Amino acid sequence: MKAAVPLLLLALSGIAAPGLAADAGTAAVDQLGRLNGIALACQQPAIASRARNSVQTTAPKTRAIGEVFEQATSGAFLAQGKGLSCPDTATLASRLEAAEKDLQTAFPAPR
Repeated sequence: MKAAVPLLLLALSGIAAPGLAADAGTAAVDQLGRLNGIALACQQPAIASRARNSVQTTAPKTRAIGEVFEQATSGAFLAQGKGLSCPDTATLASRLEAAEKDLQTAFPAPR
């Protein structure tokens, strides 16, 4: 809920990133950030690197996108440190693949 308030304020104030596909793009970046945080906490560097690279190469390079990703990463990393069990690599990879597809749908490559 905490992350939703700043995003709502950005959207309402009209300073949200112009290329940010409001719901789908934010949700995909948020999901990739959460997966990044889990991967970092669970010592899965390949998954973490892939999540970060997906955002860097697909989403617009804006402060708003970066903040969504960083907040989601931090929240998931801290939550994982509270005793949550780590998902196996196959589960993380599958979730990452789905999030990457959502990101590509929200921010299609220019033709």
